[in-house]
This record gives sequence, structure tokens and C-alpha cells, in this order.
Amino acid sequence: MIAKIEPALFAAALESARANHLAGQGTVTKLEAQAENARLQYERAEALFERKAIAQADLDTARATMRAANGDVVAAKGNLAQAKAALNQAQVNLDYTTIKSPTTGVVISRSVDVGQTVAASLAAPTLFLIAEDLTKMQVDTSVAEADIGKLKPDMDATFTVDAYPSRQFKGKIRQIRNAPQTQQNVVTYDAVIDVSNIGLELKPGMTANVTFIYDHRDSALRVANAALRFQAPAELARAAWGGGGAAAGGVGSKGGGGPRGGGSEGGGRRGGGGPPGGRAGGETPDRRTLWVLRGPAPTPVRVRAGVSDGTNTEIETTELHEGDRVVTDAEMPGGENKQAPAGSGAFRRMF
Repeated sequence: MIAKIEPALFAAALESARANHLAGQGTVTKLEAQAENARLQYERAEALFERKAIAQADLDTARATMRAANGDVVAAKGNLAQAKAALNQAQVNLDYTTIKSPTTGVVISRSVDVGQTVAASLAAPTLFLIAEDLTKMQVDTSVAEADIGKLKPDMDATFTVDAYPSRQFKGKIRQIRNAPQTQQNVVTYDAVIDVSNIGLELKPGMTANVTFIYDHRDSALRVANAALRFQAPAELARAAWGGGGAAAGGVGSKGGGGPRGGGSEGGGRRGGGGPPGGRAGGETPDRRTLWVLRGPAPTPVRVRAGVSDGTNTEIETTELHEGDRVVTDAEMPGGENKQAPAGSGAFRRMF
């Protein structure tokens, strides 16, 4: 028992229902006796009628009296059943004054005080919030619709909470719910993560920053994403691609051709030459261009982008090796908006 509602009125209602039930039992007993007497009177009248001692009217009267008595018994039993149902209802109402927890657990919060009036209209009021087992927690995450297709049940996930910013907790996806949640025209889906909380560090209601691990590499060549986003100035791009290409449009950060053809998907800083020949057939968006420092001027190298953690991206190529210097940004002499001439060497480098 975790709470008790004042039982006085319900106890009184139970006593009244019990008295009505007893009265109904007495009425049934009385009417059953009258019905038995009417049956005996009818049997006597029937015997006398066979000996021609009474008239047919007296026999009919005895038969009707017997049937009426039996009907009174049936009606009295119906009233007794109603009284029994009312008695059961009063007993249930009295039992409900004792509120028991539906599960064994820990009380998280209490929403009522001693002496407070509790009324239920369309929905039962919340009295207590009880956690069944705090050693087993779940995290409800909001995953954008663009990423929900990458998630699967039993996928590993890690998350941090503000209470322990330097600690990383681990869990597994148990369920990906189909009900969409729309907030400010952004559609998200709930992914439920099971987490072990043996040390009870995690508390209900904490805010978690979740990272899903949908792919991993044990050993990979990677570069900073800034190197994949770098777009060369126009003169440098035209010199690198042999002077061909359109007058506007630098080497894009997605798609694009290699030294032997292909277009670009974005403009340079102030316009730049792209690879000659337009977009090559069969190219996919995972093809990127890196600018590598080899000699006096950067050299473009076509690579295939793999998995990314948001900061670094895996690349697949045989033309780059660990320790090669790639360009992440350009610094134009004489002003930030001016193009850097090819071979000027005014580049920030990442190793």
C-alpha cells in the first residue's frame, strides 16, 4: 500500500448494500414458502376436482394462485441479484480506497499530499511516478528523417549527459518507432535505446546527446572535412586542369570530374576553372577532389570518400599516403577577396 483514500463513506455504502442484500434474501425465502403453499393448494384442488368435489372455477383459481406465487419468487430472486451486485460494487469501491503499487520499484515523485481531494473525471489522476528498475534505463531519441534509414535494431549507440560530460555511456537500439514527430516543420522519429545503469549514475529525465555507430573502420586513411570542402581559386584550378574548363565554376566538393574530364557542382571563391570536358559519365557523389602540396603548387587528386564522423572522412585512393599535406584553406595576398596565384604557396596546410 502506498496511499489510502478516506474510507468512511464507502464503508457506510457497503453496510447499506449488505442490509439490502439480507432483506432480499428474506423476501425470497418468504415468497418461496408462499409458492410452496400455493402448489399444495393446487394439488388438493386437483384431487378434489377429479372426485367431482369442487367446480372447475375453483381449480383454475388454485392454478393461477400457484403461478402467481412462482412469479413472485422469480421477481424476488431478481431483486436479490441486484442487491448482490450493489453489494459487490460497494465492496470494490471500499477496496479501491487502498491504493497499491502495480509494481515493485522506487517512487520517483509524489503528486498529492495528505488531506488533498482527489477527483477522477475523464482520466485517472497521477498520484505517484514509480520506476520499476533503475538499473535498466531507456533513452528516447529524436532522429531526423534523413538519418533514420541508417538505423537498425541492436545497433550500438553512445551518449553523454550533462551530469558526466567526460564519460561516455553505451547502449543498443531496441526499437525504431514509426510514429513521426513534427516540430517546426522538422520530422523526427523515436529510436529507443536500452542502457545498463548498474551504478545508478543515470537519472530519469536527463538530457542525452546520442551518437549512433552505423559503420566503423579498424584502420583507415582519413582527412579533415575542410580539405574535402576546399575549392581552389580560378587561376590555380585552370593551371592544374591544363587550362580547360568553364570560366566560372571551381572544383566542387561533391562529384565532379578528374584530370581527364568531368564538371563541377559549385563555383569557386571568385570563379575558377574546372576539369575539362564537363562531368564524366558514371561519376557518383562520393567522388571528391583533394589538393595536395607536392612541389611549388598544389596538385589535385581524385579520391573516393567513405564513412565520416562529422570532422574527418575516410578516403580511398592509392595516390595519397599517411603524412601527405593537403590544403584546407587559401590565403590571398593583398586582400582576402583576391585570388591566390598558382605557385604562391600561400596555403594553410593540414597533416
